[in-house]
Amino acid sequence: MAENAQKYEKLDQIIRQHKDEPGNLMPVMQEAQEIFGCVPLDVQERIADGLGVTLSEVYGVATFYSQFALEPKGKYVISVCLGTACYVKGSQQVLDKICEELGTASGKTSDDGMFTIQATRCIGACGLAPVMTINDEVHGRITADDVPAILGKYKV
Repeated sequence: MAENAQKYEKLDQIIRQHKDEPGNLMPVMQEAQEIFGCVPLDVQERIADGLGVTLSEVYGVATFYSQFALEPKGKYVISVCLGTACYVKGSQQVLDKICEELGTASGKTSDDGMFTIQATRCIGACGLAPVMTINDEVHGRITADDVPAILGKYKV
């Protein structure tokens, strides 16, 4: 509980520091994400109140830019490319298998906090289609049947 209070105090300090600067919303939100690991609703409300902007403006920025997360991300972030080349070669089936294996929907984090699953658009590795990344590791030319073995390496 004291740790959370310290985080909110740090956020309040950042808000005060940037309050009168033009274009202050993005830097405050970036620092808030560094502090909390995401920008949940209560943090968005605090930012809106502190900067004198609407909650919808803060939420709009949080949901528009991919750098912001509304929920904490897992230790491993799994991104499955659903760009045209990957999709045609079966990336949707790969994504479905990942969700099935982890018991979690795309866009969510597993109950154990280990994995966050996200569908992405083209990641520029079309020659390896279908492609998924787990953090910075690229897995190419995969099928749904490959998913259990790949995830097994990270479940240790």
